[in-house]
This record gives sequence, structure tokens and C-alpha cells, in this order.
Amino acid sequence: MTKALVVGASGGIGQALVKALQQTGADVSTLSRSQDGLDVTDEASIIACMSRLQGPFETVFIATGALEIGPHLPEKALRSITPEGLMAQFQTNAMGPILVLKHLLPHLAKDAPSRIGILSARVGSIGDNGMGGWYSYRTAKAALNQLVHTAAIELARSHKQTVLAVLHPGTVATAFTAKFAGSHATVPSAEAAQNLTSVLAALTTAQTGGFYDWAGQSIEW
Repeated sequence: MTKALVVGASGGIGQALVKALQQTGADVSTLSRSQDGLDVTDEASIIACMSRLQGPFETVFIATGALEIGPHLPEKALRSITPEGLMAQFQTNAMGPILVLKHLLPHLAKDAPSRIGILSARVGSIGDNGMGGWYSYRTAKAALNQLVHTAAIELARSHKQTVLAVLHPGTVATAFTAKFAGSHATVPSAEAAQNLTSVLAALTTAQTGGFYDWAGQSIEW
């Protein structure tokens, strides 16, 4: 039986990823704020939670993140940017996932295949940004993409059979997106999870470090 891990397992996509992986027969471990007290903005919390895991894991999804953090909403104009909002987004959506990855390494086999998908968003693409707005969230996701791409280069040397990628799930119908979906078409979380697990499973080591959407198509940086 393969072993899988979902970090951020209490969120809408996280819960669906757990179910999708279980349907493949995987033994799925989970970490979340609500169930384990995981705070991805606090490295000590990450260390404590990760130390309780029993690896090695063949499949990992890091599905943490937030669009609205406390009083900080997605900005529509420059005048709405605040230092606090920028920092909150960076800590949650860029720093958090990469610190989780840092402390995941002891739970990965160096001589066996593993796949790690970290949830990003298409709005983190600089080349695809034709609408503007959402300054802090876009910036945090762009930073996450760079951090993961850089980590993939390192892992290709130390964990040669590992695939690491940032994944865009599409606009998923969850509480996370309910206030901001607008006219965007949404997909149920179960469908999004199936898409993500299929995309990650199909990626090869030659594609590690890439940025892919729910259909497996490469997204420009």
C-alpha cells in the first residue's frame, strides 16, 4: 500500500484530495490547523506537526493557503495595499508551503519515486496577468512558484526520482472562493481533486519544477 500525505486536509480541496487518494487505495496521513494545530506561518508548529508523521510518503499534496486573511481582502487598487496585507499573504501562501516542504524532506525516500504537488494559482503567473488587481495574493503565489521551482532543482540532485510541481486547481467551489468567484466557472472540489491527483501522477521527472493547471497544461511563469 502506498503512503500519501495531505497538508491542509481540512479545507475544501484538502478534504477532497484525501478522499481521492483513499479511493486509489493509498494510506493517507493528514495535517491541518483545525485537527492538528498546524500553523504554517510558525516554523516551530510545522516542525512539531511534521515530527509526528510516519513516512516515507510516495504522494504529497500541500494544499494550504488563503485568499482573505483577517481584515486583508484582495486589493483592487494600489491605494488598498498595506504592509500588513502583503506580509500576511507572503507568510501564508509562500513562506508556509516552502517551510512545510523543508521539513518534509526527512519523510521522502532518496532512492524511490515520490510526487509532491503544491497548490498555487494561475493568478500567480506574471505572463498571464492581463487584469491586474489582487496585488498581495498574486505576489505571494508568484513567490511560491519561484520557491518551488528552485527547490525542484535541488531535489533533482538529492532525490533523483522525485517530482515536485506547483498546480493550479481551477476555480473550485469552496468557502475559500465563494466570495470571489464572480462570473468564473467553478468545479466541485471532488472533481478538482480527481484532476489534481491525475495530473500529479502523470508528471515525469523531466517535468519537475513546472507550473501546471488542472488539465496538465503548462502555465507560463
